[in-house]
Amino acid sequence: MTPREHIDTLRTAMGQSIIGQRDVIDRLVIGLLANGNLLIEGLPGLAKTRAVKAMAKNIEAEFGRIQFTPDLLPSDVTGTEVYHQTETGSAFKFEPGPIFANIVLADEINRAPAKVQAALLEAMEERQVTVAGTTHKMPPLFIVMATQNPVEQEGTYPLPEAQMDRFLMHVQVGYPTVEEETLVIALVRGEDNAAGDAPTAPPPRIPQDVIFAARAEIAGIHVSDAMGRYMADLVYGTRTPAALDPDLARWIEIGSSPRASLGLDKCGRTHAWLSGRDFVDPTDIRAIAHDVLRHRLTLSYEAQGEGVTPDQVIDRLLDLVALP
Repeated sequence: MTPREHIDTLRTAMGQSIIGQRDVIDRLVIGLLANGNLLIEGLPGLAKTRAVKAMAKNIEAEFGRIQFTPDLLPSDVTGTEVYHQTETGSAFKFEPGPIFANIVLADEINRAPAKVQAALLEAMEERQVTVAGTTHKMPPLFIVMATQNPVEQEGTYPLPEAQMDRFLMHVQVGYPTVEEETLVIALVRGEDNAAGDAPTAPPPRIPQDVIFAARAEIAGIHVSDAMGRYMADLVYGTRTPAALDPDLARWIEIGSSPRASLGLDKCGRTHAWLSGRDFVDPTDIRAIAHDVLRHRLTLSYEAQGEGVTPDQVIDRLLDLVALP
């Protein structure tokens, strides 16, 4: 099988566990292939955690889960030096934390204070952790997928802007349709009924080499100069909104960083590859623009007072920036 066929198999397998969230599945796969971290936001019960677990169980990868709580410590995430006494002497030995896995689920990340959230920064950006002056490298396949609830404020700590920017995409999970929810009920009922049956052999999992091979193919996707300029124009428009539209100027307080341009490029090439093309066109950029930009915009108080959302701002931006 080719890498794309393997990835299509992964998407199909995830779709059997996650009903009615095809866009979420595609965004998780894009994040995996683009080698970026994801922030997944949605109300309780919308299968955020289940989606990440569905991906992990179908890949030959080590899965780590961190339940963020107010009393969590940075060492609970990164690991710590532990004193070991042996017959030949004593020494400190590094005991790695749950961050040392291939796919890391940071569940309810906004329930821990900033110092714990910051423990993820070096791992997410530099792919390494430094403890007691010693640097420990993360595995070659490493991705953080964090979840959070958008409505609860009691006992939560909003993510700092610097950490938000380190997420490649901000994926929003919505409610399923009535028909899809009917299928969800049947799926969970079937899983409950099968819980007491004899265990069956798990389906074959996708090797990590397939992920790296797919990334190599994605790196070769052609991006024209015109498409590169289009991505740059979109991001630049968030920094100089007055040149585009008076409403955008009122709504946007702070525009996107260069990470937004890099994210559009990575995700655009991945979207084109998943669509079976060897070049990026505007439909690829427009398809992933909201996920890449929505967490990189700081809206003004005026926009918040008017109930304007980041997605509405991005919609206006896409309408105003000229296509290549």
